[in-house]
Amino acid sequence: MPTPLKDIIAVQARTWTAVEPPNEAGGVMADMLGASITAYEALRGTLAFEDEPSSFEAALQETKEPTNETTKGTP
Repeated sequence: MPTPLKDIIAVQARTWTAVEPPNEAGGVMADMLGASITAYEALRGTLAFEDEPSSFEAALQETKEPTNETTKGTP
């Protein structure tokens, strides 16, 4: 039988931060993470970056107002 998620989280918290779960509600909330973890695991390998990801720098350059430097040589 696998270890309950709330017990695993309690051990991790105690090990890394020396913090004890404050109350039973904390344990219940830790157990609720199980469904999210399972859902993320199901997505593993199915997500990919776009072929041409958007670039914040490119967007800035496209909206930049012309300056004297960029307008030199244009009538």
